[in-house]
Amino acid sequence: MAAGETQLYAKVSNKHKGRSTPSLLDTLLGMGFPAHTALKALAATGRKTAEEASDWLRCHRNDPSLDDPIPQEYALFLCPTGPLLEKLEEFWKDSKRQCAKNRAHEVFPHITLCDFFTCEDHKVECLYEALKKAGDRILGSFPPTVPLVLYSSISYLGFFVSDSPADVIREFAMMFATEASVLAGGWRPWPGAHEEHERPSTLCSPDFTDCTVKPCTKQLHLTLAHKFYPHHQRTLEQLARAIHPSLSCQWTAALYSRDMRFVHYQTLRALFQYKPQNVDELTLSPGDYIFVDPTQQEEASKGWVIGISQRTGCRGFLPENYTEQASESDTWVKHRTYTFSLAMDLISRKDGEASGRRNGELHASQMPRGISSIQALQATIARRSVLVVRHGERVDQIFGKSWLQQCSTPDGKYYRPDLNFPYSLPRRSNGIKDFENDPPLSSCGIFQSRMAGEALLDSGIRVTSVFTSPALRCVQTAKHILEELKLEKKIKIRVEPGIFEWTKWESGKTTPTLMTLDELKEADFNVSTDYRPAFPLASLLPAESYDEYVDRCAVSVQHIISTCPRDVGVILIVSHGSALDSCTRPLLGLPPRDSGDFAQLVRKIPSLGMCFCEENKEEGKWELVNPPVKTLTHGSNSAFNWRNWLVGR
Repeated sequence: MAAGETQLYAKVSNKHKGRSTPSLLDTLLGMGFPAHTALKALAATGRKTAEEASDWLRCHRNDPSLDDPIPQEYALFLCPTGPLLEKLEEFWKDSKRQCAKNRAHEVFPHITLCDFFTCEDHKVECLYEALKKAGDRILGSFPPTVPLVLYSSISYLGFFVSDSPADVIREFAMMFATEASVLAGGWRPWPGAHEEHERPSTLCSPDFTDCTVKPCTKQLHLTLAHKFYPHHQRTLEQLARAIHPSLSCQWTAALYSRDMRFVHYQTLRALFQYKPQNVDELTLSPGDYIFVDPTQQEEASKGWVIGISQRTGCRGFLPENYTEQASESDTWVKHRTYTFSLAMDLISRKDGEASGRRNGELHASQMPRGISSIQALQATIARRSVLVVRHGERVDQIFGKSWLQQCSTPDGKYYRPDLNFPYSLPRRSNGIKDFENDPPLSSCGIFQSRMAGEALLDSGIRVTSVFTSPALRCVQTAKHILEELKLEKKIKIRVEPGIFEWTKWESGKTTPTLMTLDELKEADFNVSTDYRPAFPLASLLPAESYDEYVDRCAVSVQHIISTCPRDVGVILIVSHGSALDSCTRPLLGLPPRDSGDFAQLVRKIPSLGMCFCEENKEEGKWELVNPPVKTLTHGSNSAFNWRNWLVGR
């Protein structure tokens, strides 16, 4: 061991003298790891076990920064647990689903006590001692309940801590800051520190190396949403009012660390395994976190990024579509916690402290939260949902209004002039001309429908009933989705004319001639003949007004919901792009849009576009949430004539 290594080891091991069990550092040194890298590994893994630290060192054996003396950054948070945390996590999920991601979603629910500060790796245990000392001192006066008052502005929503409990919590933060600054960085009394804790006892020999811990001086607050779109404020406020601050809660002071080098980087999470094809590419395993600097991507090709793996510390290229955005705090490491409980006696505190030597917890009870998490998951699965899907690509969308002339023989027979025309057409009583205003799916439309069905199968959702517009393209889309879900024989398609397209958009002075149930059955569509629709096919009016159309859709959706009151699962509605708006707004309790806005919106809805509504039985309402599968995007592919490439032409 080099002289510098020997001095560092001696300095760190002094505070372990007199203990009967060997330190984590001793174990790592016994494995042959140098002291400075062993300490770095312990700091990066939260000083939980020697095994975890040694695994970190093996993964980072090719890390070019392994020997760099870069300390971690640490912060102290006051975190809720129990029923209050469950409600807050529910708000996190619902607000992200309904109002998109905002800055608050980057971190778990917390109150900041001491913002991020640096601490050298060999002094980290001094922070643990400071946390215990400050906690023990304030335990008797810590408030049994922390009063939270909701505050809202155009860009911020959160709870503020007021009155005397806030003073006690600030006192605890001040105690920790003073103790930590002394034990880990030499004596620097924080301005305003009280006489009674001006000179704490020194467990670690102070060498006056900078470790300045600053307690939060702002009004204590628990942020619910930050930097969100102004038009989301009302929805966020409504969600926040469902959180009752008086819910049972044990507050826990938690010490976290992060790698200070990547504070302003984006964090990606690997979804799939990737084996490098070149030496400058990263190996990915599902769950790996990658730090990406947005300003350093000039060398990356389209679809690729340059990043640094948290697991290995190595830098390289990776395919961006193998990853998803992660939250800032996903890569933070929890070190130690101190749970405030007036009912906790000395024995249980000692037991918690002993447990903390192994897993970083001074006091925690995970069982109630585990049970409630399972119950919450079961409640989510049991919710009734409505998935509204636009049909796949229709053949006239590609080949224009004259598509039928392009695929018809002089004697009225169908033939396939292009691979994107369907292989065949179902038989209709009036022959091929009935398809003119009721076009089928193109070959790509069939493929799109099957892809969507396959994705729905992979998502694990349970479709319990299917309703479609009577348009052939919608019935076909429903059939192919059901085939991929392996439900084509188990679930009959219920045809509901009430969710047909706005007839004003249909060409001609009469409604299109649509296939009857008998014709659909003859064409091998598993349609229900027992279902009684809200609107019979004959009731559709040509060139109906916008008000008549949205009223028809509202009545039809309510009829569909009432038809399957006991069905727990997903009600699949396959209709037109317009239905994604006209069939969901009645469920959400929203009035119809202005007809001009409606028309503009519908033009942007792609094939297999989806809207997903979920029933909230507790509040007696429906909510718009993320669809179970991602959108389908692809480019165009124009026609090709080989004759144009003949030599000399």
